[in-house]
Amino acid sequence: QYKCQGLGLIGNTRNYFLAGSPDSCRNFTGKGLSCLLNVPNIQLYKSAHHVSGRFCFQSSRTLEEKIPSLQTGSVGQLPQHFSAWSIQVTKSFHTSPSFQAAPVPLFWIIVKPAQKLIAIILGRSIRNWWKALPPNKRELLKESARKNKWKILLGVSSFGVLFVVFYFTHLEETPITGRARLLVFGKEHFRELSQMEYDMWMEEFKSKMLPETDARYQVVERVVGHLSESNKDIPQVSALEWVIHVVDEPAVNAFVLPNGQVFVFTGLLNAVSDIHQLSFILGHEIAHAVLEHAAEKASLVHFLDFLSLIFLTMIWAICPRDSLAIVGQWIQSKLQEFMFDRPYSRTLEAEADKVGLQFAAKACVDVRASSVFWQQMELAETIQGQPKLPEWLSTHPSHENRAEHLDRLIPEALKIRESCNCPTLSGPDPRLVFKLSMQHLLESSKDQEIPNSTKQDLSKPKLDFPHS
Repeated sequence: QYKCQGLGLIGNTRNYFLAGSPDSCRNFTGKGLSCLLNVPNIQLYKSAHHVSGRFCFQSSRTLEEKIPSLQTGSVGQLPQHFSAWSIQVTKSFHTSPSFQAAPVPLFWIIVKPAQKLIAIILGRSIRNWWKALPPNKRELLKESARKNKWKILLGVSSFGVLFVVFYFTHLEETPITGRARLLVFGKEHFRELSQMEYDMWMEEFKSKMLPETDARYQVVERVVGHLSESNKDIPQVSALEWVIHVVDEPAVNAFVLPNGQVFVFTGLLNAVSDIHQLSFILGHEIAHAVLEHAAEKASLVHFLDFLSLIFLTMIWAICPRDSLAIVGQWIQSKLQEFMFDRPYSRTLEAEADKVGLQFAAKACVDVRASSVFWQQMELAETIQGQPKLPEWLSTHPSHENRAEHLDRLIPEALKIRESCNCPTLSGPDPRLVFKLSMQHLLESSKDQEIPNSTKQDLSKPKLDFPHS
């Protein structure tokens, strides 16, 4: 039996950003939220419901009942503008910032390049020293190494044990999911870096911030407020003050800094089809902050980088020429990236999807719309004929795998929703509605010829989100 309080499920973001990882996937932007523009100044009424001795902090009414003008019809239906030749495509959909920010304390940011330089100089010096030795001294050193091989092996093993001990003594439990993770840096470090990154973003977008009176700002504010209020029984949610910033930018982007600063671009508002999809996306980004994925990823990167210094020194010491050492260094960096960094980022994204879905369920959102969002992304790529890169090249799961993962999580999320006394979902399953709509759209597109003018329009998406 799932309990709302604490979300105690055992389960299951470059370098790297405080707000998450970039998504290399290609997606589209729509106009499904055009109905969000004329939102009246409606208060969100909240109440707490006692369930099995625990509490679910959200109103028993759905979000559309609180914001009537947000309802867009059947969830999962393609908007009226959604046709085979009117889908607007952007090259990179990501719900994380695309500007690099420091992932580790400032001291390590400064010394990190110096560490690699020292490792290269040390390795190159060892190689030159060995080359300069007379042949007889080389043989003496080799013979000495053979005689003391057990002592050398013991020293290397002891060094390895130190790394293992360090790793296991810095394991902590991830909030909500209970997953064990390496955490080297404290929260105070990331509070400072969060403020630094926040100042950077505010300086960059100071002329593009929407005022609080803008309807789009109010929509985001109410969605985030509803999500945080519905999950305030989680200490990590209630401990943060969630501050909203809506940026008038066509990029399909949203991210949350570890200090609770929420940034949403208007391009994302154009991309989602309804309020349920927006709630899930923002729940996903809030989950990144609540689960402290930025600190976790920075810790892993720092740990791996320190280990890589040993291999970097060995590469420059063993390779006979600098050119070969450079190639070896590049191969080592790519192996680390594709064997550790990117798979770990995809794991964190999947975990944020899971927890974000739980947040949305407790807020009485139609969680079935979550997988529809990624199916829409997949449909856009299919219609546009965009090449699909293998998932292992990306920091995020593929659209198809993400939708399938959410579909597996939705039954449990529906149980959470039911345990929180949410109103029963009415109407058809949005996934089924979308599937039928997609089939009809694809069949219709086969019988149509694209006028040249339409092709030109597709290459330049019209992101004319009204301001009224």
